Amino acid sequence: MATFVGRYDRQLDPKGRLALPASFRQKFEHLAYLTIGKNACVAVYTPEEHEAMVQDLRDKERQGEIDTDLLRARAARTFEVPIDGQGRILLDAKLRDYADVELGTKVTVLGVYDRIEIWKSDAIDAIEVRGSEGFKQD
Repeated sequence: MATFVGRYDRQLDPKGRLALPASFRQKFEHLAYLTIGKNACVAVYTPEEHEAMVQDLRDKERQGEIDTDLLRARAARTFEVPIDGQGRILLDAKLRDYADVELGTKVTVLGVYDRIEIWKSDAIDAIEVRGSEGFKQD
């Protein structure tokens, strides 16, 4: 199981490609799964983690914990993408729209243990502040 941690500032190129951090690239073979994530981010999974996530969603649907429409929406906005020789992935226009990121703009790549998240940079700043406040209260 791959583990992803850290925060990296990146930029989408004019074609919608994003260079993954070198430490993240080595944990993929040549393929990644990109899908809609919580709070308007793009979630990136290795094939193994994607399969585990799909199985978890299927189990929750069968048990009535999530609606079938959620499963459909996630599947419709999931893309199997190759990682090119320069370690780049292509963000589909549907995912860019979902995450409110535009071609040629700065984004933040965040390691969240079992996945990578791609964020509009100012959106993740506010979420990190809120999350950090929770640790101060422990």
